[in-house]
Amino acid sequence: QLWPFARCDTTMLAAWSLPCCFTILLGLLELCRAQYEHLGYPHGYPQGYPEPEQEQYSAPELPPDTPRIQLRLAGDKRKHNEGRVEVFYDGEWGTVCDDDFSIHSAQVVCRELGYLEAVSWFPSSKYGKGEGRIWFDNVQCTGKEKTLALCTSNGIGVSDCKHTEDVGVVCSDKRIPGFKFINTMANNSLNIQVEDVRIRAILSSYRKRIPVTEGYVEVKDGGKWKQICDVEWTKHNSRVICGMFGFPTERKYNARVYKMFARRRKPSYWDYSVNCTGNEAHVSSCKLGHAVAAKANTTCGGGTPVVVSCVPGRAFSPTPMTGFRKAFRQEQTLVRLRGGAIVGEGRVEVLKNGEWGTICDDNWSLLSATVVCRELGFGSAKEALSGGRLGQGMGPVHMNEIECSGFEKSITECFFNKESLGCSHEEDAAVRCNVPAMGFQERLRLSGGRNPNEGRVEVLVERNGSQAWGTVCSDGWGTIEAMVVCRQLDLGFASNAFQETWYWPGEVSADPVVMSGVRCSGTEMSLSQCLHHGPHLTCPKGGGRNAAGVSCSETAPDLVLNPQIVEQTTYMEDRPMFMLQCAYEENCLSTTSSETPASSHRRLLRFSSQIHNNGQSDFRPKAERHSWVWHDCHSHYHSMEVFTHYDLLSLNGTKVAEGHKASFCLEDTECEEGIEKRYECANFGEQGITVGCWDTYRHDIDCQWIDITDIKPGDYIFQVVINPNYEVPESDYSNNFMKCRCRYDGHRIWMYSCHNGEAMVHQALVERLFYIRHSVLLHCSTTLLELKDHFTHK
Repeated sequence: QLWPFARCDTTMLAAWSLPCCFTILLGLLELCRAQYEHLGYPHGYPQGYPEPEQEQYSAPELPPDTPRIQLRLAGDKRKHNEGRVEVFYDGEWGTVCDDDFSIHSAQVVCRELGYLEAVSWFPSSKYGKGEGRIWFDNVQCTGKEKTLALCTSNGIGVSDCKHTEDVGVVCSDKRIPGFKFINTMANNSLNIQVEDVRIRAILSSYRKRIPVTEGYVEVKDGGKWKQICDVEWTKHNSRVICGMFGFPTERKYNARVYKMFARRRKPSYWDYSVNCTGNEAHVSSCKLGHAVAAKANTTCGGGTPVVVSCVPGRAFSPTPMTGFRKAFRQEQTLVRLRGGAIVGEGRVEVLKNGEWGTICDDNWSLLSATVVCRELGFGSAKEALSGGRLGQGMGPVHMNEIECSGFEKSITECFFNKESLGCSHEEDAAVRCNVPAMGFQERLRLSGGRNPNEGRVEVLVERNGSQAWGTVCSDGWGTIEAMVVCRQLDLGFASNAFQETWYWPGEVSADPVVMSGVRCSGTEMSLSQCLHHGPHLTCPKGGGRNAAGVSCSETAPDLVLNPQIVEQTTYMEDRPMFMLQCAYEENCLSTTSSETPASSHRRLLRFSSQIHNNGQSDFRPKAERHSWVWHDCHSHYHSMEVFTHYDLLSLNGTKVAEGHKASFCLEDTECEEGIEKRYECANFGEQGITVGCWDTYRHDIDCQWIDITDIKPGDYIFQVVINPNYEVPESDYSNNFMKCRCRYDGHRIWMYSCHNGEAMVHQALVERLFYIRHSVLLHCSTTLLELKDHFTHK
């Protein structure tokens, strides 16, 4: 529809030409202004970014005779907020000796650098040996000093230490509110020290996007957000900023639009420029650039505010047809992460000669970890982890003593020591990567629990045009769904999934069910990405006391079957039926055994199972002691009725023979050196598998076989699946199955090429996806029938 002023015809123009034209000009002005607003230049701060309250921070007042020093954290870091303590004095960088150093001294260092507090400190050049003078020795602080120079010491420059005694500190992630950086010595070799950094979306199209990928780069200094002058800005700086916010790379943007914005509203510039090399994991590792010659902090020599435009990884990119991908699907690369609680963290594994193996943590650094993160579609590394912190892998250790420049496309392009041997899986390297802020945590909460890690699951949904909290139907609710909830809330792993939550009374207003039919594959980043019913909910039990609940834990076990043991212990035995009576009663033989006379025999494929717990917590059965079942064949209690599946498959995946060794007694058969056994089956003892231990079921135990009496000679696939029903939560289910090639000629049997993990599709996952598909189709059919009845009655 046209505006009223657009109806000025020639008659009107003749009579009121000036007023009409004036009206048209006003209308066009409003149109331009509206279009300008549509482009997104805000009158104030964009929605979601309110003007911060002014926080007061004053620089410490030091006595006149205090030596003027400046600090930085350097060396072989594994987090940006840690490193070797280096001191700038008299125009030269030096270090601090670890003699008499304490957590109080570390507190002074971290506070002087703008961090809220110290977490720990390390002696003996943990972050590598420094260079130059050792400025401080025998440092003794109370923790309240305003600068390290005010602490008691031998005197600046007086030391009998060597650089093998250089001290390092780990500071907290949080910065001091209102911290303001003051460069009193005009030193451009300082690292950047600001309270916070953000990408602020300017264009309306980008303000509505999740995640925010383009906008002004702003630093918070002295409690105020300020822009950075782009006169000395480089693409290396953009690369570092994008990496910090979870994006692997940067791209070009429309600079003309932003120049127009800068002319309309005068920016408030930070006092300094930024100088990054491009391989830093965090802007705090970049060097301070030149001071900006700003006039009243509103101009920067003809420049404009810095803008970055970042490219998100595939998992975080919206697609035109389907929006965000429904689950995290990693591309087929030579690198993968395993054992992490959330997307973007895990033990680093590389593929070499068709076999997955780990990386040794010798020389493992933030630089190398960042190469891994960017390769996998994340940003820079938040932390490089060592010592098997995210669980121990299996198989070979493929790489050791890795050195990267930071610009490699893959970790496999980095230099590593091919001759270095002797690393164990206790030294497996891992990473935590920066991932984009997706806002998933804001749409889910746990209510009524005794602590923040447990409670009834409540989801925020649209209801009657407004936002409302509601519960999730517990029908079919299990460990996999609970895992997704804990991941979405950044609470680690699921420890339990609950189908009743009457003991966790949430808010009454949130009792109604708002989500039903939830089925997750386990790779989703949020519960809403799981398959679930649409607006037509189906939940016979209702919400409230019967709603779904979870409890989360920072750690989880991780069971892995040793494939070499299976391969080495496999043999065939013809066993008389009269010796199999107990096994027959426990359904450990195929169904045709009921027709076998006692004088005949059954042909058994026998093998040993050695199941390791490579996780971070003990594997404990879900069932309580009072529900354990006594088994006469083995003369002990079984704590899990379905712990393993043993199957023989044809080459096309059809099951041709099935082992019935389903139930287990869990105990520590052997442990790694220095680890004590905690669980044993005898005398109704506690059952489980300790971290670093393994449970061995020997080949000569009843039911430790597959009955192959009825199969024909040929080539087959032998498969073992541990914890197939996901009854007990684990950090990694992908290594719970093992497959071998098997050849049987009617007289002998060969087992070879046994391997864990992902070379073939996990049968239990296939069955689960089939069940999910069946449930969805069933629900759709029910909904269609309801609609048909509705319209028929009308």
